Amino acid sequence: MVRVGKSVQNLSAVCSDCILIPPLPPPVPSFLLFLSSSSPLLPLPLLFFLLLLLLLKQRQTSSCSSQCLHFTLRFTVWFFLHFSLSLSLSLSLSLSVSLSLSLSHTHTKSDASCVSAVRNRLREIVGASTNWSDHQQAMTERVSLSSMLARSQQDLPSRRMKDSYLEVFLPLGSEPQLREKYLTFHNTVRFGRILEDLDSLAVLISYSHTYNPDLKRSPLSIVTALVDKIGRTHHVIYPDCDIKFSGHVTWVGKTSIEAKMHMSQFRDGVFSPVLDATFVMVARDPENKRAAFVNPIQPDGPDEEKILQEGEANKSRRVDLSTASLLKVAPTDEERKLIHSLFLHTLDSNTVSFRSRVLPPSSVWMEDAKLKGLEICHPQERNIFNRIFGGFLMRKAYELGWANASSYGGCRPKLVAVDDILFQKPVEIGSLLMLSSQVCYTQDHYIQVRVHSEVFDPLTRQHNTTNVFHFTFSSDQHVPNVVPKTYGESMLYLDGKRHFNQTVPEL
Repeated sequence: MVRVGKSVQNLSAVCSDCILIPPLPPPVPSFLLFLSSSSPLLPLPLLFFLLLLLLLKQRQTSSCSSQCLHFTLRFTVWFFLHFSLSLSLSLSLSLSVSLSLSLSHTHTKSDASCVSAVRNRLREIVGASTNWSDHQQAMTERVSLSSMLARSQQDLPSRRMKDSYLEVFLPLGSEPQLREKYLTFHNTVRFGRILEDLDSLAVLISYSHTYNPDLKRSPLSIVTALVDKIGRTHHVIYPDCDIKFSGHVTWVGKTSIEAKMHMSQFRDGVFSPVLDATFVMVARDPENKRAAFVNPIQPDGPDEEKILQEGEANKSRRVDLSTASLLKVAPTDEERKLIHSLFLHTLDSNTVSFRSRVLPPSSVWMEDAKLKGLEICHPQERNIFNRIFGGFLMRKAYELGWANASSYGGCRPKLVAVDDILFQKPVEIGSLLMLSSQVCYTQDHYIQVRVHSEVFDPLTRQHNTTNVFHFTFSSDQHVPNVVPKTYGESMLYLDGKRHFNQTVPEL
């Protein structure tokens, strides 16, 4: 804003012999500046009226020359125009500030729906500390929330599917500075990062379903139990196009929650589907030791009733698969015949011995199709409950599995599906995480990879399985057949075939 008092002082010096415009005392410019800055509408009519009165008075006394009167008139007109311009600028500035505040508020709301804000929101819900040095105190404070847990599911109000619906954006196109975190060397999107985002979103969706407005912090510890399936509908994820994640709760047990999510990407003016994901979450007490009840779900209309029935079917399917696991029951007759046929194809026709084995053409022994890795679990990769973030485990397992498939097929494989990721035990901070990937089944140009993760304690020398991951990749060319040699490898082969048939049923 222009200092009006200073301009009037400069003009008074031009005609100092005229008593019409005497030099203004120091307090006056400050007063005018205050008026013009606080209310631009006030000084304009007031000062313009005072100048006119002075002009008429001088004209009556005729003590001022015609030249002075002419100057006074010009100054009055200038003064009017000056304040008009000042008023216009002031109003424009006010409008700009209001618009900026409005845009700032909109940006803040937009940030709340961005992937980068999901984990911050989870920390607010749980009351977790952002500093590793304060994590023990934060976890101790959560113990007092145990009294807020429901004694039964009937004590909790029902929720609808729309109560947990969320949309979260990953602005890879509109925010180039974010893009580098998601880029690969080949200028594609790191799918491991997408797995991390899906895991965080599934947890937030589950907390949205169990939200209690009367509580400042949730007493529930909601963690990922199983990634049921992630199916790709489009194999290309563009690194310079915005991504939208959306999802909601689709089924609820007494202590478990199924959340379905969809990922789409904005291209050619529309959001096109990329993948669908189904996660199963479990709720536990504040110390993450015992199961806790979650709100029941009430379908609203026939469409939601159908979605709920699909969730029940998914639960039954998971129970059947667990019951028929090769770790519990023997292979089927068809599977036994398949293993025996593979064995006969590896016998040496010259020696005709059970111990003499020959690798068939265009084949690779299963023991030669492995790739291993080791991760030291630092606090940086912790979740809101100060265990290793499940999304981090998925990313590391996927990247190792992808590298193994790439080495095996001699090309850059494409992910077809993620199937049956089981989280058996949490991984503590400071653990030595050992990852072992195994090509366990191949067919045509498909590669089925199993990644097994375990925690190794260097003091006790004990190994404990924490996770099992299953990935299906496709190659641009025909891949060698993987052949088991031992009985254990044969069971891995059959297990990989089962997962492949579930993932790619048309084959």
